[in-house]
Parts: sequence; C-alpha cells; structure tokens
Amino acid sequence: MLTERDLTGIYVPTVTPFLPNEELDLVSYCRYLEKLLSHDIQGLVINGSTGEAPTMMWEEVATLVHATRDVLRKLHRQLPLIVGTGTNSTFTTVQRTEQAAQLGVDAVLVVTPYYNRPPQEGVLEHFRRVAQVGVPVIAYEIPSRTGIHLTVDTVRRVLDLNGVIGLKDSSGSLDLISKLAPSQTKPILCGDDPHFYSLLEHGASGGILASANLQTDTFLQVSKLAEQGELSKARQLFDSLVPLISKLFQESNPAPIKWVLAKQGILSSDTLRLPMSPISRELQLDLEELLFHDVP
Repeated sequence: MLTERDLTGIYVPTVTPFLPNEELDLVSYCRYLEKLLSHDIQGLVINGSTGEAPTMMWEEVATLVHATRDVLRKLHRQLPLIVGTGTNSTFTTVQRTEQAAQLGVDAVLVVTPYYNRPPQEGVLEHFRRVAQVGVPVIAYEIPSRTGIHLTVDTVRRVLDLNGVIGLKDSSGSLDLISKLAPSQTKPILCGDDPHFYSLLEHGASGGILASANLQTDTFLQVSKLAEQGELSKARQLFDSLVPLISKLFQESNPAPIKWVLAKQGILSSDTLRLPMSPISRELQLDLEELLFHDVP
C-alpha cells in the first residue's frame, strides 16, 4: 500500500482504449502500457477522468487492473497502482473502495462528490467513511468537474483524517496550495497540468498529469529538477511543454490524448464512449503540426 512518502514524482493516469464498438481493447491497452512503462514513472492511476471513469463498469475496471498486473509481471516491474473509486454517492464510493481493496490496489483516488452540491460537512463525512475502509485515500479536488469548491479549512480537515495520505489538487489556481503547503505535512500532487510548474514551486511533491502520457521523460525531468531545487531549469523545461499541454486541453480530456496515441499507432482507435466524442478536425491539424510535422 502507498504511504505519504510515496507520493512524489509523476503518476500517469491511464487512458482506456476502446474498439470501434466501444468494447474494451485490451490488445491496445497492453501495447500502450508497455510503451508507457518504458519510462521511469512513479505509478499509474486507473479509472480516473482520463480513463473515462463515468462510463466504466466496475467489472471493466477490475479487468484493467488484472491486465496491468500482467504487463508489469511481463516487464519485471513493480509499480504502485491507484484506482479511481469516487462517485457522488458515499455508499457507492465505499462499495467500490472495498472492491478495490479486494483487488489489492495500493491506493484509491476519491473525487469530491459531484452534481449533488453537498455542504462542506457532508464532503468531510464522505471522505471519513471512505477512509475507514482501510485502503490509502488520495483526495481529489477538481471544482471544474464537481460543481463545488472546498474551502481551505475543509481540505485541511480531510487531510487530517486517518487513512487520507495526500491530495490531488486540480483546483485551477494556487490559492489552495499556497495556504496549505506552509503547514501541511501530507503531500500535494498537481492534477492541473498547466499549473504543474507553479504548484511544484509552491511545494507540490509531484503530479498526476494526463499530459504525461506524451513526452513523459520531459515531465519526469521537470519534477526531478524541481525536487533538486533547480527551479530555473525546471521552469525552462516546463515552458517547452506548455504548447503541448495547451492543445491537449483545448478540447475535453482524454479525447486529444487518445487521438495522438492512435496517430502514433499505440492505440488501434481513438474511440471514446458517448457522450464523449472525437476531437475536431481543427485540433487534429494543430496537433499534427505540433507533434508530427517532422515525421516523413
């Protein structure tokens, strides 16, 4: 199981490849994982928003966990596996977290309950009950997807819970980390790719970054340089990633990433499950210019 000390560096949230009929494409998934695991990443996150979690059945999540372990064994790698179990129902989130425990995952990623717009005390109790399952919990704050903002006090109280080992901060600003980091002993991971360097500068210990599916080594180097205190070099290197990050989030994640992975031949298809749909032709042309213009 993961501990607070483990939450450093780059954790990559995986995509979920689908066949054109929207069934799981395990052949592409294993090929994709082998490519991703050629880099020295610190862990994998399965069934996050990058993995199209809202459209996934739990049996499919379990299938991906088993397939991931098969690839790790094949490559003689040991790597932490984090699984997204958060929903907008505390009962369902607890149930999925219990099922994740049965799969032997190293931690769960639990998003702030969305759509219901619960009060701050309700959110705190939600995390308390999930943490009681016994699997290490990474709390996940992403107001742009949940519709509510947690206060700094609520986040601090969530992080104080036994069993909560850290925070994925996708709040979209530096407000949360700037107020938490000076006194917070539990790690904060950046989940908002455009703000990765800024959060590192303010004390983040790493990131769970969808963009790190591409140019993975560069993201790893940014994290390493920041850890070593080489902030100027880290900033310069991160700046080289900004055009890519901008394009990857111009339309809803993970559609642009899936299109690039399919264009690279890593996925057999860029199929997404509705209501997600493929990227526009305009964005395809922009990504071709950015990533493939030198390819003969």
